[in-house]
Amino acid sequence: MSRFEVLILGNSSATPMYGRHPTSQVVNFNEQLFLIDCGEGTQMQLFRYGIRSNRINHIFISHLHGDHYLGLVGLLSSQHLMGRKSDLHLYGPAALKEILDLQFKYSDTHLRYDLIFHPTNPKNAEVILELPKLTVSSFPLQHRVDCTGFRFDEGKRAAPLNMEKVEELNIPTPYLKMLKKGIDYVSEDGTVHRAQELTFAAPDPRSYAFCSDTKMWDGYHDAIRNVSLLYHEATFLEILADRATETFHSTALQAATVAQSVHAGQLLLGHYSARYKDLQPFLLEAKPVFANTLLSEQGKWFLV
Repeated sequence: MSRFEVLILGNSSATPMYGRHPTSQVVNFNEQLFLIDCGEGTQMQLFRYGIRSNRINHIFISHLHGDHYLGLVGLLSSQHLMGRKSDLHLYGPAALKEILDLQFKYSDTHLRYDLIFHPTNPKNAEVILELPKLTVSSFPLQHRVDCTGFRFDEGKRAAPLNMEKVEELNIPTPYLKMLKKGIDYVSEDGTVHRAQELTFAAPDPRSYAFCSDTKMWDGYHDAIRNVSLLYHEATFLEILADRATETFHSTALQAATVAQSVHAGQLLLGHYSARYKDLQPFLLEAKPVFANTLLSEQGKWFLV
């Protein structure tokens, strides 16, 4: 099976605490690596978990609060110092370019690679990246500053072969890929063997949605509907729901309610407030509403 998984580099909100770093994640899709958010210390976390940063060609920044992007200048600068030559695509709020230009101006840094900036739209959902087998979209969230989430959608998946029938017909290996794509096999005697009779139904495409800082709001539900794995911020427990509303954040109960509403396959909680050392209460609060809930853990890969 092709790889589609998410590595948690950081899952803390605002400040590092209890061994938890600020928000950052790596998405691995068939050995193509994508970085989502880049909080303080992200490049050290990449090193810690064995991720070569020069393999990352696309970086997505949700918004301009420091715990989501303060590690970016360091990471970009290190890529420069390590001699990166390949293009690096950066997606984020329009003002991010001004911030980077100012940093590089006063440090007299002239990147030896092309940093290609793509401003995200904080008002409407839109496709921001199309690759042969993967599409990435951004969608607006509701936070104190402009903020977007990101959704990764896998393209149509190949149909698994019915090896018993394939071997029975002694179909040559070069034709197997075509069968998976739905192309019929014609034997030497002219007999047509339908691809659908030699394969099983193709698995449903997988998808991953990253909901960064936001208060619970139905404006982003359509963008994440039926997602396979939903990461949703859960900064507070429900007893502090008023504080969550005041700061434009969500509770574990609210994240579970969203997951249930959009028919997500699985929910991954994160962005925990530094006030919480023990995270088990987040699961206890979310699971009665959405049973398939997990806690994000640093250094752990989660399958999509």
